[in-house]
Amino acid sequence: MTPRFATDVVTFYHPGFWGLDSADAVRDWALRHPRRFWERVMDALAETAVTGIELTFAPGDLDSVLRAFGSAAAFRRELDTRGLSVVSAFIAGGEAPDWRRGDNLPAIVADAERRAAFLAEVGAELLVTGLPMRTTFGTRPPFFVDAAYMARMADIAHVVGEAVTRHGVKLAFHTESHSTLWYERDIDLFMALTDPRYVWLCPDSCHIALGGGDPVAVARRHGPRIALAHWKDAVGPIDVHLTVDDTIYAQQQPYMTALGTGIVDWQGWADAMTPTPGADIVLIELDEAADPVAALRAGTTVARKARS
Repeated sequence: MTPRFATDVVTFYHPGFWGLDSADAVRDWALRHPRRFWERVMDALAETAVTGIELTFAPGDLDSVLRAFGSAAAFRRELDTRGLSVVSAFIAGGEAPDWRRGDNLPAIVADAERRAAFLAEVGAELLVTGLPMRTTFGTRPPFFVDAAYMARMADIAHVVGEAVTRHGVKLAFHTESHSTLWYERDIDLFMALTDPRYVWLCPDSCHIALGGGDPVAVARRHGPRIALAHWKDAVGPIDVHLTVDDTIYAQQQPYMTALGTGIVDWQGWADAMTPTPGADIVLIELDEAADPVAALRAGTTVARKARS
């Protein structure tokens, strides 16, 4: 089966692509010119084999789409004319209600349902989220990712997963570096505690590798529950304790690399993905590529070779 290629909008966040000098400048410009932002992203995708889009945190988020086009239906029509479509939307932790707060469940569900309704209208079926971040190693009092914590997360995931299914949308969990769904053990525990009818997995090959895990082994163990996967490469495991704060994502950047230039076993990963429910989409994630068109072309070449 020939896969369909997709990418996360974060691929286009590099300031150099926009002729600007910082990530803040990109966000500010896109906030003022949301339609121009999306038109440039779509024009760039037209130069590649990528036809699927994963919405993400600002400026490539749901609210930016609504400012630019007025509605999900109008955005869908714009994408249709270019042979593009939305495949998923990612909920960034800082842009949604905090799962650690026990009184937040109504707000968490309402936020997820709003996103799921948008996805249904735009023709997509996957809402991707993650679990809360860990704290910096050595912080006092310590925060433990134990059975009690994961059981609470599973309870919330069930409620949210059931709510979005009423919109025809699946809830899939992303294996983010330094989150409480990072290590292989985290993933196995969370999957064991959650109902496969309502909770799906979105493994990220890079982030699993950064935690010292084996992305291929994770994919093989949890294949029947993989609704989507992020194809990303890593230079090697993160072997130091990074500070978990607003700069954590920038701190992770040096450990990420273009597909085929790192440690991920792409042949093994592709083989493990083939029987999964999400096999028909290959989502290539390239955080802030300076030349996203060239990077996506190179990435699709690596993925095609692995899939063949």
